[in-house]
Amino acid sequence: MSETPNTRKAPGSAGTPEPSEGREQYIRAQQLDASDALAPIRDRFVLDDTAYLDGNSLGALPRAVPGRIADVIAREWGELRIRSWTESGWWTAPERIGDKIAPLIGAAPGRVVVGDSTSVNIFKAVVGGVRMAGKGCTEILVDATTFPTDGYIARSAARMTGLAVRPVEPARIADEVTERTALALVNHVDYRTGELNDLPAITHALHSAGALAVWDLCHSAGALPVGLDAHHVDLAVGCTYKYLNGGPGSPAYLYVRESLQERFESPLPGWNSHTDPFAMDPGYTPADGIRRGRVGTPDILSLLALEAALEAWDGVSIEAVRVKSLALTDFFLECVNAYVPPGLVRSLTPNDHQRRGSQVSLACSPQLSASFAQSATPVAGQVMDELIRHGVVGDFRHPDVLRFGFTPLYTSFADAERAARVLGEVLGALPDVAPGPAGTGG
Repeated sequence: MSETPNTRKAPGSAGTPEPSEGREQYIRAQQLDASDALAPIRDRFVLDDTAYLDGNSLGALPRAVPGRIADVIAREWGELRIRSWTESGWWTAPERIGDKIAPLIGAAPGRVVVGDSTSVNIFKAVVGGVRMAGKGCTEILVDATTFPTDGYIARSAARMTGLAVRPVEPARIADEVTERTALALVNHVDYRTGELNDLPAITHALHSAGALAVWDLCHSAGALPVGLDAHHVDLAVGCTYKYLNGGPGSPAYLYVRESLQERFESPLPGWNSHTDPFAMDPGYTPADGIRRGRVGTPDILSLLALEAALEAWDGVSIEAVRVKSLALTDFFLECVNAYVPPGLVRSLTPNDHQRRGSQVSLACSPQLSASFAQSATPVAGQVMDELIRHGVVGDFRHPDVLRFGFTPLYTSFADAERAARVLGEVLGALPDVAPGPAGTGG
């Protein structure tokens, strides 16, 4: 981050063990960590003294992964070679690993298959959903606040299927859906604000109008209960490198409701989804069940890294994760309110637990612009650069949003307190910013 000519007060370093002010929050963090039933799970990850709050973009490395991948490379690939497709279970990995993810998103076995990217799976789900929709449908509804890729894919799918795309705010879907709507593609959690959309109510509203519900779970799977089966969701997709900690570029997954599987027609009928792949039949006959969601040869190295990463979930319930997620985000917001000078940031993330995912997004005040050098990097980016320099890792979204992701499997309350404290020190050290009384920063 570029410095202004003004001299800044240096914020506390990453190794500061205890604050000189705000001791109440520091002590409470220690107490909350001491009573945290999930605290031992943190040891299942490779971590350092950084307060890592970017698990909503890339999860930390689970300790089980390096050894597993070393064995896959040296023995399964190096020694067994082609035999590993059968002897090491490579061929069945997409469904096997899908069954490991299924309980985390409220699905029974046989309804999730892992492979390809999120974008590819969105394409499969949207086109496949349109093909199952009733005749006379003319439109696809798309979450107006969606992650851009979802919109790109939906528009391409619409062009291919002769439908129109209509962006709608998630809260308005129940009012906007009509009998001419084929499906709606909705994000469970807003990637920018951390707002949790009402999956049960939106799904019910879509079904009442005869439309299908397609959900993007990228920012919810592994952070909170989803309940795909319980709420009769039709199709869902999600990545595995965020709260599921599968590693950079780890494969995504596709969920298809059991009652729809025999009607699901993938727009990408690859050989791996053929009922008899090795028959090399020039005619395509889809496999039974969730296997028809496969396309080409599985990405074995990344698949098996993900499988090892999911061992971190052994003995952990998603309900316990949700309880801690809400406690962490509550505590972080409390600490921001105590540490950050008033008026410099405001939370975009709802206070209501029913509307909150597992991240906190803070919008930077225009007041901060005068304290930073003019550059191509937005103020939020410059603030985050400074936080990272002091051992607190989050990220930002243009133009003014600081994002802090809380992964309950390894994020501690001490991490939350430290992140808010360093944020307060960084912003309080800026020229032309006069610190105000505690309790007004949020």
